[in-house]
Amino acid sequence: MERPNVLLIVVDQWPGAFLGIGGRRDIETPTLDQLARNGARFSNAHSECPICIPARRSLMTGTDPRTHGDRVFQPKLARSDVPHMAEVFHRAGYQTGSVGKFHVFPARDRIGFEETVLFEEGRPGLGGPDDWDIWLADQGHAGMGYAHGMSNNSYEYRPWHLSEDSHPTVWLSRQFSRMIQRRDPVRPAFWHLSYNFPHPPIVPLASYLDRYNARETDLAVHGDWNDDMPYVLEVVRAFWPEMSAEQLAAMRRAFYAQCTLIDHQIRLVIGTLREQGILDDTIIAFTSDHGDMLGDHGLFGKRVMLGRSTNVPLLIVGAEGDDRIKHGTTDTRIAGIQDIMPTLLDLVGIECPDTCTGRSLVSEPHREHLYCEALEGPLSMRMIVEEDWKLIWYPAGNALQLFNRASDPDETRNLADKVEHKDVQDRLTEVLKSELYGEDVAWVKDDELIGFPAPEVSKGPNRGLWSQRGLHYPQPPAGLNQKPLGAPS
Repeated sequence: MERPNVLLIVVDQWPGAFLGIGGRRDIETPTLDQLARNGARFSNAHSECPICIPARRSLMTGTDPRTHGDRVFQPKLARSDVPHMAEVFHRAGYQTGSVGKFHVFPARDRIGFEETVLFEEGRPGLGGPDDWDIWLADQGHAGMGYAHGMSNNSYEYRPWHLSEDSHPTVWLSRQFSRMIQRRDPVRPAFWHLSYNFPHPPIVPLASYLDRYNARETDLAVHGDWNDDMPYVLEVVRAFWPEMSAEQLAAMRRAFYAQCTLIDHQIRLVIGTLREQGILDDTIIAFTSDHGDMLGDHGLFGKRVMLGRSTNVPLLIVGAEGDDRIKHGTTDTRIAGIQDIMPTLLDLVGIECPDTCTGRSLVSEPHREHLYCEALEGPLSMRMIVEEDWKLIWYPAGNALQLFNRASDPDETRNLADKVEHKDVQDRLTEVLKSELYGEDVAWVKDDELIGFPAPEVSKGPNRGLWSQRGLHYPQPPAGLNQKPLGAPS
């Protein structure tokens, strides 16, 4: 084979630190740990916009949010007019196939993939059909995929309510293994396997929930700034109810169970590659679109600029004999999701489109910083992150947070406006100002960040129960209801 296959595995809402090889002892990830030993782990990888759809736009186009046009969450925004990763591989002679969550609009826009098997988390109002829903109906469970009653954006949990083979993680792994078996043997392949978990709903298989029941979990992180939060973080904190320490630990165990189920199911995929005789000729990359705060600093979900939300796992295993990815290495350079497309193209010798703002992690110089952003208006958050430092700006209230990532990786001490760190703060502020665009420019005056007054923090009703799904039979929902706080659907 002249060019190797490429397998890109994407999970949803998996914090970068949640790997055994990264030092976590309360979570089991044996497969991912071994992939890291077989290749390189990029421990400083970040989501430029830690929200599902914008992050996936960056992943599939190799561009930052400024280029692809979404830093909010626009489920009905058509794809940007730039080359997409699968299109570039396809034009270079690759067969292209995707299994799982796509998060594009319309839902069956293939963005360059010749073959797709969709699982879109119960969004028929955005188009379809959804292949998992069709399969469930064929098994006699029409519309029952969300009958477990757990919300798509909240933190209650229970065991999976149907048979093991119908669990999306299991079903996707088997569907993808069949895609490998059905491949065209005379062309290399670019494959995309996209799991929707550990993103809520938290519904692991009962056997995986059981294996964590007696485990201790790391305690939630608290910082010296938690009693005086910037406006946006107060809004996020008010969005979900508080949990006791016992409830939080139990929920985390259930969340970890979803991670371990994914980890184990990836073994089926690797085994299929091995038995087909193409494992050594396949580059494997593993990443997430963003993380989840999971109770740290009293916060849940993504969207915020703190590390549990923005830092993502990134593992790359090269084809056999390619020493550009050295096995068993940890690379601490700052990386973004936009870098994955240029890196994979570089590894197989395909020219990267000029539209990409990302850079190859195997041949281009290290970046000095990464600009990250989320949301607009009063909920805006902007960030500059370096290997050792991070500056977050909250325009509403004109608040800053400065963290020394080297000495305080859990971001417990806000060093903003401390005299001894003024030089660092001033330097990062200048970099941040140079990255601003759109409405953000009006929040700078006389070369100073001025922001605007923060509104009152208010907590309205949550009628939709964090995007709760219902029975999708006999008629699936035709559209999406309004949701508070711009919460993801």
